[in-house]
Amino acid sequence: MALTVVYTAGTGHVVGALALTGAAAPADVAALVGRALPMRVFLDDGSVAALPLDARDLAVAAVDDEPGALFDPLAFGVELSPEGRPEPTLVRLAAWSGGAGVALSATGLTVTVQVAQARPATVVALVSDDQDTHVLAGEIPAQRSQVTLPVSLGPGGKHGVLVLVAGWAGRLEEAKVT
Repeated sequence: MALTVVYTAGTGHVVGALALTGAAAPADVAALVGRALPMRVFLDDGSVAALPLDARDLAVAAVDDEPGALFDPLAFGVELSPEGRPEPTLVRLAAWSGGAGVALSATGLTVTVQVAQARPATVVALVSDDQDTHVLAGEIPAQRSQVTLPVSLGPGGKHGVLVLVAGWAGRLEEAKVT
C-alpha cells in the first residue's frame, strides 16, 4: 500500500490522504481533486459550510506510510527538500492548546498560536460567508504569537473557518462573529 497526500503548497499542511494499492496516484493534483478540494465544517444550525481550496494552491506527494494522516490529515505537514521536492516522511505539526486559538470579529480573524516562533509563520485562512468564501493570507511576525487578518462580516453570524499556520496543525471549525 502507498500513501499519497494532497497538501497546501504555501504552508505544507496535508489536507487529504489516500491509501492506494496498485497504480500510483496521478502527479497532477487536479486529477485527484478537480478545480478545488472542499473542506467541510458542520455548523451548529445543522448546515454545512464548504471551504474550497483551489487546486492551483495544492500539490500531491507520495509519502511513507503514516496511518494518522488518514484520520487527521491537518495534523501533518510535508517538508520540501533543498531542491523543492517533497520529503517522503510526513512531519507531525504542533498541536494548539491553552490560550491558542481562532477568534472571529466583524472586521478580522485573529489567530493566536501557543508559542512565538523565531521566524515569521505563514498564515492562510478561509472563512465561509453564505455563498462566498473569504481567502485570507498573512504571517505571524517573528517573536510574536498572534496576527489579525482583515475580513468584513456581519455581526453575530456563524462561519466555517479553516486556519493553516506553518508549523502548527490546521484548524477546521465553526467560529461565531463576536
